[in-house]
Amino acid sequence: MPKPRGPNVLHDVQVRRRGVLAVVAILFVAVFALVASPGGWSQTAVVYAGRLAICICILGRCWCTLYIGGRKARQLVDTGPYSISRNPLYFFSFVGTFGFGAQTGSLSVALFCTILVWIVFRRLVGKEEQHLIGALGEPYKHYLTTTPRFLPNPGKWRGVDVLEVQPRLVVRTFFDGLMFLAAVPIALGFAWLQQNDMLPVLLQLP
Repeated sequence: MPKPRGPNVLHDVQVRRRGVLAVVAILFVAVFALVASPGGWSQTAVVYAGRLAICICILGRCWCTLYIGGRKARQLVDTGPYSISRNPLYFFSFVGTFGFGAQTGSLSVALFCTILVWIVFRRLVGKEEQHLIGALGEPYKHYLTTTPRFLPNPGKWRGVDVLEVQPRLVVRTFFDGLMFLAAVPIALGFAWLQQNDMLPVLLQLP
C-alpha cells in the first residue's frame, strides 16, 4: 500500500527552503565579489547593523524552534512567537538575509536580497498553509485569519507556562543559522581582495 503523501509535504517544503537559501547564498557571494559601497560612516553603519541582524536571526530562529520543534504537522502551535506571527522562523530568516546582504556595506543590496527571499518564501509558505489546513482543520483556518503571516504583531502575544523542548532540533536550527554568519568572513575576504586590486569592483551601490 503506498504511503500517504500528506505528511511529506512539510518535509518537501523545508528541503526546498534550504535549497533556495543555498542558491541565494551563492548569488550573494557573487555580489560580494563584484559590488562595493562608496565607503565612509554609512558603510560602517550598514555593516554593523547587518551583523546585529544576523545575531538576532540566529537567536530568534532558535527561540521559535523551542516552541515549534517536532510539532508543526501534528498540532496547532499558537503561543510564544507563533502567537504574534504565523511564520516567525521565516521572519527571522528575512532579518538574517538583510544582515547577510548588509555585509557588502550597501543598504541597497541588503534590501534587494531581503525582498528576493521574501518573494520566494511567500510561495513556499502558501504551500505549507494549504497542507496545514488539511492537517489541522478549523482551528488552523481561524489562526490564519487572526495572526499575521510574517510581520509580528506584539499586541497578540500569548505565553505558555510549560514548554516541551527537543534540544536536538534547537541545536540543528542554531547550526543552520550559522550560514548567515558566514557572510562576515566572506565579505571581509572579498573586501581585502578588492582593496588590493585582486578583484574588480564592477558596481558601487549606496
